[in-house]
Amino acid sequence: MSISDARPSRFDGWLPAEYAERGDFTVLVVLVAIQGASIELLRSTFMNVIGNETRWRDVRDLFESAGVKWDGAAFFPVSAFFAGPVENEIARSELRDLEARLREDRRVLNEGHFFDRKGRRMKVEEIVH
Repeated sequence: MSISDARPSRFDGWLPAEYAERGDFTVLVVLVAIQGASIELLRSTFMNVIGNETRWRDVRDLFESAGVKWDGAAFFPVSAFFAGPVENEIARSELRDLEARLREDRRVLNEGHFFDRKGRRMKVEEIVH
């Protein structure tokens, strides 16, 4: 696991840029716990992003209500194939597919936008023995 930048709130730069590119969109979210080299999948959900005013502190506060101790959150905008927010059924299906892929390989987290509790970017790296 590596943190690409020590400056906090990289999320606050990512979300407005993503919104500028896509407009309103649906994002899949996965919360994880990190213990050394192990990543445990904790909770997942989806949400619609309407506007670009949301900041990391708001999202972090929302995640605190998940009832688990989490160390990282990964955000996966739903495919650009879909314009705007998607129907709940599509989001649920996309989330189930993502969860299955993550159970097989935690490096799938790198396909999304992965942040630590301070809003800094993270990346899953393979451990070579």
